[in-house]
Amino acid sequence: MSKRIVIVVFIYLAIEPSTDASQDIMKELMVNFVKAFDICKKELDLPNTVHADFYNFWKEEYEITHRQTGCAIKCLSAKLDLIDPEGKLRHGNAQKFAMEYGADENMANQVVDLIHACEKSFPSNDDECMRILNITNCFKTEIHKLKWAPDMILLVGEILLEY
Repeated sequence: MSKRIVIVVFIYLAIEPSTDASQDIMKELMVNFVKAFDICKKELDLPNTVHADFYNFWKEEYEITHRQTGCAIKCLSAKLDLIDPEGKLRHGNAQKFAMEYGADENMANQVVDLIHACEKSFPSNDDECMRILNITNCFKTEIHKLKWAPDMILLVGEILLEY
């Protein structure tokens, strides 16, 4: 019985830090992704609903529904050269971005693969902002399944420190 407890504790300790590390990396990715937000806000004359969507972004029960948030994410992605002019993910650039902010090659590939799978689920249509919004909600759901979603309190605190 005692050996089983030790094994369970050992497995928990081995698994838990990687989950926390993944959450920290996702926090860093988000913080650095939204750095150009003020530029996009001015360019697109974004309403305050977009602020609320970004504030609530990683809350599991929160679904982003505002079209303008999709436009903001598209703008931010373009500013970071993560998408091409047609709105398709630039895999190499996205992987480089993830690795620049702490992801190892495996995690970066997994993030890119998740985005790409979501992208394939929502083919191009007349409204690129809504397509990006759908891809974003899909990606967010998949990150929650992996338990990689960053802690909201830490994320908001770090973003506030940046501004």
